[in-house]
Amino acid sequence: MRLFQALIFTILITTSVLAQKGNNQKVTLSKTEFIEQLLSKMTLEEKIGQLNLPTSGDITTGQASSSDVAKNIKEGKVGGLFNIKTAEKIREVQKIAVEQSRLKIPLLFGMDVIHGYETTFPIPLGLSSTWNLSLIERSAQIAAKEASADGINWTFSPMVDISRDPRWGRVSEGSGEDAYLGSEIAKAMVRGYQGKDLSLNNTLLACVKHFALYGAPEGGRDYNTVDMSRIRMYNEYFPPYKAAVDAGVGSVMASFNEIDGIPATGNKWLMTDVLRKQWNFNGFVVTDYTGIQEMMEHGVGDFQTVSATALNAGIEMDMVSEGFLKTVKKSVEEGKVSMERVDQAVRLILSAKYDLGLFDDPYRYCDLKRNKTDIFTVAHRNEARKTAAESFVLLKNDKGLLPLKKSGTVAVIGPLGNNAVNMPGTWSVATKHEKAIPLEDGMKSVLGKSVNVLYAKGSNLVADAAYEERATMFGKTLYRDNRSKEELLNEALQVASKADVIVAALGESSEMSGESSSRTELGIPSVQKELLDALLKTGKPVVLVLFTGRPLVLVEESQKVAAILNVWFPGTEAGLAITDILFGDESPSGKLTATFPRSVGQIPIYYNAKNTGRPLGNTEGKFEKFKTNYIDERNEPLYPFGFGLSYTQFTYANLQLSADKMRSNGKITASVEITNTGNYDGKEVVQLYIRDVVGSVTRPIKELKGFQKIYLAKGQKQTVTFEITEEDLKFYNSELEFIAEPGTFHVFIGTNSDVTEYKPFELVK
Repeated sequence: MRLFQALIFTILITTSVLAQKGNNQKVTLSKTEFIEQLLSKMTLEEKIGQLNLPTSGDITTGQASSSDVAKNIKEGKVGGLFNIKTAEKIREVQKIAVEQSRLKIPLLFGMDVIHGYETTFPIPLGLSSTWNLSLIERSAQIAAKEASADGINWTFSPMVDISRDPRWGRVSEGSGEDAYLGSEIAKAMVRGYQGKDLSLNNTLLACVKHFALYGAPEGGRDYNTVDMSRIRMYNEYFPPYKAAVDAGVGSVMASFNEIDGIPATGNKWLMTDVLRKQWNFNGFVVTDYTGIQEMMEHGVGDFQTVSATALNAGIEMDMVSEGFLKTVKKSVEEGKVSMERVDQAVRLILSAKYDLGLFDDPYRYCDLKRNKTDIFTVAHRNEARKTAAESFVLLKNDKGLLPLKKSGTVAVIGPLGNNAVNMPGTWSVATKHEKAIPLEDGMKSVLGKSVNVLYAKGSNLVADAAYEERATMFGKTLYRDNRSKEELLNEALQVASKADVIVAALGESSEMSGESSSRTELGIPSVQKELLDALLKTGKPVVLVLFTGRPLVLVEESQKVAAILNVWFPGTEAGLAITDILFGDESPSGKLTATFPRSVGQIPIYYNAKNTGRPLGNTEGKFEKFKTNYIDERNEPLYPFGFGLSYTQFTYANLQLSADKMRSNGKITASVEITNTGNYDGKEVVQLYIRDVVGSVTRPIKELKGFQKIYLAKGQKQTVTFEITEEDLKFYNSELEFIAEPGTFHVFIGTNSDVTEYKPFELVK
């Protein structure tokens, strides 16, 4: 009897804790006990409801309680919502869940917080080009602080997909082509979002995506088929996902593509064998938007079948499809899905809510004061400006044209020279785009009266109006000018005639890259190329400020233009940061994290390729029959991975290894002397590459294994050292064993991946 009374008392206490939300009453049970007691009270319908993630749909402030989504929340049929923001609105919706549903379980609130919130940082490809992990982590920390101040507690970021094909538009959302660098950035982003204590109200639950291989679609076409060997998966594409898992990421998003003929959303080998069993992931997995119902188009089965397949494969939360909500009860009754699997999925969702502290206080992210003090602050914007400046990659600077003098007249010419809404770039859903600072405004703000700044549009984005409409979606218009091409050009030339130097602001619009923005041609649009040629014919110095979300083909521009500064899409402080670099307040220090091809025909192109049995060798672009080369193009890229110039020069000398042999579990040190031999202070990204000369499976010609970003004043010298351990030499062999094999290794340290000088050592078992 006493045991029964104690059990009743415990249930009553738990019910009281769940009912009294908003009074900061602490949950006293252990996490496991709490979740198990809650789970025991849930009906099958309520359990399935926790696995349902609809978009916010028709909810607007003032009528949330009468919406269709609200009805489902009251009935316990919703586990979370996304695409809803502001603490006021989210508080109103959360109140429905914790006061009007039977079990009063709080909701998750998610959003695509990708590269900042209202304070927007450079697109992720640009962020990666800083090679500065502390800045990258800080960008995620600021994004978490701002988004959480607006009621959000879950972000669908970081995207860590490796991509070697810039035709794929979503290369802009990732960190480039390299697994090692991508892994380091993945860890930094997870740390930035989640912090050390996820229950603090200035953190976000992170979601690594898209698992897996989404960045390798055939033809570079978004959502397309992916087919690759498992040895390539493990060595070249899986590492950043695993790094995020090892860093403690709370959730994972499934990708749209298929793997081994099975869509990722229904791929049990991927979601259970790899993610759960091999990597010990203990968070939950969510589909991408309508991922479950899309399996029907793949040819996997009807709605009930694909929903059961996804749940059984290891998916816990269904984004938008409502396949779980509408079919899983029937599948359980028919024995196609077990109650054990449903309970396992629900536990993981409840666990995430517990870790976020939502059972203690479901309104902890709904502080109406924080969204007035923590969002789009001057301090955050200053950090975004600094980060943007560090992301820019100087591709060319003949005769020291840059930095420009802070005097005379500068003509800013081009369709991207004075357009605020395109500065933040793709996937900037929370940004107030009109508050972004375009180039012309940034120059005038920074330079004041010292420089006379003129502007002319010069051309439209592209000649085809329909194409421009596709490339300027989501309100990111470039305000197409209906004057003729000749009228726009003549106006630009008149403005240019008054200037001492021309800054040509050209390239892509922000929505020419990103999701569903694949391109077959990767040059600057032809109408802009014509504008650039006309500006060059004036004989005045021309600086190309290149806006892009992907590597572009720039062979002609690299031959004709004296200076090229690639600024990606820099974020809300774009114009200020670009001006800082152009006029020398900052020296460029960004380095490419994705190879720039000479031709689309070279794609896929990446630095850590393997030799063939007939390598071309060093023939300086000359064709050689019966070797691995093209008859109409050189083999090498236009700009290699890791490339980026500075206003100063850095000299590398005296590459040394501490030993010529290393035993298992031992280590050696590699060092190099770097001297700033130029006339400016600057930052340099020192890059360590290793080659495994002979392996049981063929190995890449070079792999990034370390990097350091250092600051050197002009004339300063520094010895940079790297520690190499056996872990750095490991790879997955044909049995998918992660091993290091004895033999010879070459160590390279240089300013980019084209470095050729090396020192050898032997790994001895």
